[in-house]
Amino acid sequence: MSELRLHLDADTSIKALHSALTARGYDVTRTPNEWMPEDASDEMQLLKATAQGRCIFTFNIKDFSALAVKYPQHNGIILAAQSSWNLSDLIKALDRLLSETQSEDWLEQTRWLNQWR
Repeated sequence: MSELRLHLDADTSIKALHSALTARGYDVTRTPNEWMPEDASDEMQLLKATAQGRCIFTFNIKDFSALAVKYPQHNGIILAAQSSWNLSDLIKALDRLLSETQSEDWLEQTRWLNQWR
């Protein structure tokens, strides 16, 4: 089993969230970075995260649900409704998710972050 590697898409790319998760020792990237431009489309973000072996976290439920059908061979999509989360709760839930799951658990899976609330 291997550690889950996470990517925060443009919608969830909160510097404080990224910093909190990396400070806990998790392998987390965010848009933008050296392999993901700031203006990357949702499709590009999913495909590049998959190419990097990363699960992607997003608030963009509609678009990423459709992309999961179009590109079923991804490394995982974590969905959350932005209006129901504050930063502290996001950090706690993602910390729990990252500590309780492995990358293999996410292959071709689309799940809600609420499971780790």
